[in-house]
Amino acid sequence: MKYYLIAGEASGDLHGSNLMKGLKKADPEAEFRFWGGDRMAEVGGADNLVKHYKETSFMGFVEVVRNLKTILGQIKECKKDVEQYAPDVLILIDYAGFNLRMAKFAKSIGIRTFFYIAPKVWAWKESRVKKIKKYVDQLFVIFPFEIDYFRKHGIEAIYEGNPIMDSITERISVVPDKEQFLSENGLDKRPVIALLAGSRKSEINNNLPFMVELSYEYPQYQFVIAGVSWLDKGIYDKYTKGSDVRYVCDKTYELLSISDGAVVTSGTATLETGLLGVPEVVCYRANLATMLIANAFIKVPYVSLVNINLGRESVRELLQFQMNMRNATAELNAILPGGSQHERMMNDFTELRSLIGGAGASDRFARRMVDLLKN
Repeated sequence: MKYYLIAGEASGDLHGSNLMKGLKKADPEAEFRFWGGDRMAEVGGADNLVKHYKETSFMGFVEVVRNLKTILGQIKECKKDVEQYAPDVLILIDYAGFNLRMAKFAKSIGIRTFFYIAPKVWAWKESRVKKIKKYVDQLFVIFPFEIDYFRKHGIEAIYEGNPIMDSITERISVVPDKEQFLSENGLDKRPVIALLAGSRKSEINNNLPFMVELSYEYPQYQFVIAGVSWLDKGIYDKYTKGSDVRYVCDKTYELLSISDGAVVTSGTATLETGLLGVPEVVCYRANLATMLIANAFIKVPYVSLVNINLGRESVRELLQFQMNMRNATAELNAILPGGSQHERMMNDFTELRSLIGGAGASDRFARRMVDLLKN
């Protein structure tokens, strides 16, 4: 069968690639065309990559408005390509603003639509539930609590676990030991605090300066940035110049596996850090206009996926004006080994792993998709 997948961000590219591997197992004759990134291209072939997420990833109200003309042009381009390819199914991976428009289009021309990794409508923009119900043939969710949420809105979603565990299991199985990792990356023998400042330029600009400032309070630790290759290293260097902050690229899981603690922006990284058992504090600052608008619409009490899944504040969230040196040092002192909250947080992370489940979700989701298409 022919599969057209759309992922607009790095996390979507990762989960899309694992899903494609599963689709190949369940359907050996699978053919792919997709919007995504390098990981999906490794599975489905670079010739079948229509648009890289580097060109499509816009975050926040202000950034979206500034790039609205570009986004609308990309939607028009995508519609044309989907129609010409005529897939058996359109698989939409997160990226709700773009993908719900594509779902509506696919419905209008009779192409079956699966939405993989549901939009976070339980957090904000609940009006999108109506669009999902109207335009999406089958919804696939990755958090247990989402089953009941969507059922209350008349949508029977499919849950097979969380594909993030597939990524973690795959990468952790081949990580070098601590001594080797330190040596290979020019790091010294001090314990490590990982800095996960985001995967977009705007996130780096808004959060990394504070993280670098925080490093001066802990000379006994080495602070190491988990960089990403789709952002030029110079974006990081302009903030770390003159400091002792180090940098590694595309080695987030490896870095976390040898870290004693982490300072993390909001997003999937908070969940990954918790699942890997690394004590963390969430520090997140955005454009002020974006934060003010978000505060008016966000419906959940937390931004961290750790806290949302556990239903309580396990990880401290220092957002916008709460993100100051006094709060950050107090929390970091409490959660690092020997701190008053360290053991409690480790127990919370054990509970989190039990909730999320083990590896193999990508293959299970793929089998369900193929079975639905065949039937």
